Amino acid sequence: MSLVKYEIYSKVSELQSFTKAAEVLGMTQSAVSHAMANLEKELGFTLFHRSRGGLTLTNEGRSMLVSIRKVLHYDEQVQQEAAKITGLMKGTVKVGTFTSVSSTWLPEIIKSMEQSYPHIRIELIEGDYEAIDRWILNGKLDCGFINVDSSSHFDVIPLKKDRLRCIVSTDHPFSKRSEISVQELKDIPFIMPTYGGYHEVKDLFAKQEIQPNIRFELMAEDSIKSMVAHNFGVSILPELLLETIPKNCVVMPLKEESYRTLGLAMKFNLSPAAKRFVEITEKWLASFY
Repeated sequence: MSLVKYEIYSKVSELQSFTKAAEVLGMTQSAVSHAMANLEKELGFTLFHRSRGGLTLTNEGRSMLVSIRKVLHYDEQVQQEAAKITGLMKGTVKVGTFTSVSSTWLPEIIKSMEQSYPHIRIELIEGDYEAIDRWILNGKLDCGFINVDSSSHFDVIPLKKDRLRCIVSTDHPFSKRSEISVQELKDIPFIMPTYGGYHEVKDLFAKQEIQPNIRFELMAEDSIKSMVAHNFGVSILPELLLETIPKNCVVMPLKEESYRTLGLAMKFNLSPAAKRFVEITEKWLASFY
C-alpha cells in the first residue's frame, strides 16, 4: 500500500468529498475515486458511506484513519530528519487555532517562522477547544492553541492568562461604572458566546451559582459585539477579543478575578518542524508580553 493513497485518504476524510480533495491535491476527481476504491480493495472493507449527501466514514474507516495518520506523521518525521541532516529544515506543521489567537498572535508568529525557517509550511485549522483537542488526538493536528483547563490528553505549555472583561453599550446604565460584579449581571439580558468543550464564561456563572438571563447565544465574536453595541444585552469576552470594539461600546473589569489560561497543546512525539514552531511561539510571546 502506498503512502500516496494514505495521503489521499486522509484528505478525503478531512474534506468529506472526492472532488474537494482532488482540487486541493491537484488531481482529477476520477483519480482520487480510483485510488480510494483500490485502497478499499487492498484493505478488504469499505472506508466510506457514499450517498447523495456526500461521504461519511464507516466505523472501519474511522479506525483506519487514526492509524493511517500516524503512518503519515512518522513519514513526515523521517523526511524532516533527513532535511535537517542535509542542513535544510523543512516540513509541514498543522496548527489548531481559534479567532482570538488567529487575529492577534499568529500573524507575527508565522512571520517569525518564515524568517527563521522559510521552508517550513504552516497549515492553520480553526475550531473550538473541543474540536482542537479531538484533532490532536486523532492525528489531524500536530499542535493547537487551547484553554489549558479544557484538556488533559496532551503536553500543554501555558502561554498567557487572558482576563475576562464585561462589554456593554454606551447607552446601558452600567456604562459609567469603573467595574462590575458578575452577580450584578444576573437579571439583565446577556449575549452568551457559544462553542464546544470547556466554556470559561458559563463556568464563571456556575461558580457564582448564577443562571444568566440569556437573550442570544452567538458563536461569532463580531456578532456579539454588534448586539452589545445595539444595547440588546451585555456580554463577557476575553481581552484578546476586545482589542477592537465598536465605538459605542465600553469594556470594564469584573470585580471577580476571572481569566482563561491559553496554552499550546501538542503531540508527545513532535516532528522537528513542529518543535521549531513551538519554540518560535514561546520566544515571540515572551518578547511580546
